[in-house]
Amino acid sequence: MPIRPENKDRYPADWPEISLAAKEAAGWRCACTGQCGRGTHEGRCPNRHGQAAYGTGTKVVLTTAHLNHQPEDVSADNLVAMCQGCHLHHDRAHHLVTAALTRAAELAAAGQLALEAVADLAVPAEPVLPPALPAAPARVGDVPLPWFAPTGDAPGIPGPEPTTTTEHVNLEVHP
Repeated sequence: MPIRPENKDRYPADWPEISLAAKEAAGWRCACTGQCGRGTHEGRCPNRHGQAAYGTGTKVVLTTAHLNHQPEDVSADNLVAMCQGCHLHHDRAHHLVTAALTRAAELAAAGQLALEAVADLAVPAEPVLPPALPAAPARVGDVPLPWFAPTGDAPGIPGPEPTTTTEHVNLEVHP
């Protein structure tokens, strides 16, 4: 993958040699064994540099991916030779965040949105799992779980109080 100018200083001076060594060690074949998350190949990806890619027929370009997305980390266990398809899929969440931040910066420059508002929404590299459910099932009389809202359909369980509102919200925008 091309190195963006603003990230060039994050790579070591001998990055071309390091990247070449990773590709040579992989025999100029994509070494992705599922890290990309595409689910299109079992075991090692069959794509070879300069050949037609399986499924699409496009020319394969072998790249060197950082598994932890940190260009400064060039340890052998962090680098994997990947075809452009696997590399793009591996980096997809990172690319979504980068694209959102770029759009936010452009809007902020136009006076439309604070950059911090979007930066706070950045997707983490690893998904955050929801908290585990309680170990024991709820007993009769226990407080309902937070996502449970009584409907009044079950005997003995009152539904929400009926409400009426006559309040109106003014949506006019004033300069």
